[in-house]
Amino acid sequence: MRKSIFLALTALLLMGCGKSNERLLTSATGSIYECLIVSDAVVAPALTETMSADQYGLPQMEATFTVTHVTNAQFDDFLKSTRNILLTDVNPHKYTLVKVLKSRDVWSQPQAMIRIQAPSDEALLDYWRENGEQIREWFVREELARQAGFYRASTNKEARAKLQSQGYDLLIPEDYMLVKSEELIVNSVPVAFVWCCNNKGPMRRDVVVYSYPYTAQEQFSGEAIVAMRDAVLGQLVSGQVAGSHMGTEHKHFPPVTRQVSALRDTVGGFYGLETRGLWKLLDGEAMGGPFVSLTRLDQVNGRVVTAEAFLFAAGQKKRNAMRQTEAILYSLRMPNEK
Repeated sequence: MRKSIFLALTALLLMGCGKSNERLLTSATGSIYECLIVSDAVVAPALTETMSADQYGLPQMEATFTVTHVTNAQFDDFLKSTRNILLTDVNPHKYTLVKVLKSRDVWSQPQAMIRIQAPSDEALLDYWRENGEQIREWFVREELARQAGFYRASTNKEARAKLQSQGYDLLIPEDYMLVKSEELIVNSVPVAFVWCCNNKGPMRRDVVVYSYPYTAQEQFSGEAIVAMRDAVLGQLVSGQVAGSHMGTEHKHFPPVTRQVSALRDTVGGFYGLETRGLWKLLDGEAMGGPFVSLTRLDQVNGRVVTAEAFLFAAGQKKRNAMRQTEAILYSLRMPNEK
């Protein structure tokens, strides 16, 4: 009996010791798309210029990241909980080459941090000129991955069921409503779509997923993607003036298409094209806003699938809302993916 009690107490003590060794992280501080740059004064302007460059595809100019700068001496424990940190360490006695270390949840959670080690300011600036935009993109995708993770907690089951009936899945948030789900004939091509919307408050956010038969690689060019966008959404979205319909702005901010990869912690074998630009109503009211789409190939069903998010919020800043809606698109899953 005494032996059993002793063993039980020993087990409890060991469990307690195990828990005490676990690292408890505080919640990250700062808002989404804010970044703290820790560097000396010489390299700070170059780092700040890249990280706070205007985000493409917004009707008003807004910085990709809202940047705060402190020197290495000012970087204390209070600032270590910041959600996004770009930390530089220049030391000719410790380093001979530039080295970049990426890490998550070092001092808080969720947190993304890049540490750049360099032997001199000149070496760091040379590296930054070549790779600064890629580093900024890494921070953007960390924010997108966090947001996509939030959507897993509560989704619109009706909207997801409609998408799943077409063979796909997308994490449509619970505060979006299902607007319409049916099939269109666009230029003699059958197009199945699901349209959801969040029209709460002063800003409207829409997500449309549409698919059509894959026939040629040329369908994955930027021109073909935008042409299909105009054809599909031109039928779906109209204004109050008869004959008005949605189109794409080409003159001042032409749409840009680029290849993108999956966010972290997602399926492999991902191939996608992102198209970003501005939409506007044609032949009607003066309305418009930003849009971003993700186009992928459904190899199982031989179809092209595009998930698009677009916003309307006259006179308001749109960066954060656009990015939050964009994160929904990256939850798109093909039939052979989990």
